Amino acid sequence: MEGEFISRAEHEEFRRSMDAEHQRLEDENNRQNRRLEILESATKQIGDISTSVEKLALNMENMLKEQISQGKRLTVLESQDGQKWRQFVGYIFAAAVGVIVGFLFKQAGIF
Repeated sequence: MEGEFISRAEHEEFRRSMDAEHQRLEDENNRQNRRLEILESATKQIGDISTSVEKLALNMENMLKEQISQGKRLTVLESQDGQKWRQFVGYIFAAAVGVIVGFLFKQAGIF
């Protein structure tokens, strides 16, 4: 029976090696837990960025629609000014022709 028992020194050495292995495993768990925390944080940041990009895309789409609408309104406004100017020039031309025709008729003694 005596061969089945281990000495105190062997037991202490075994215990130290088990403690070292336990510490190594504990350190590994702590390292992996820290890596998981970092990954979770990065994943949350990526999700936040994705949401922000989606909102930005929506805002840009709305701004594009608004710019198109404003462009159409500006074109209408610009053409109105052009039409008014052409009308004004037409009235001036008609008045000038009327004055010239009136002058010629007066010179000819018709009026």
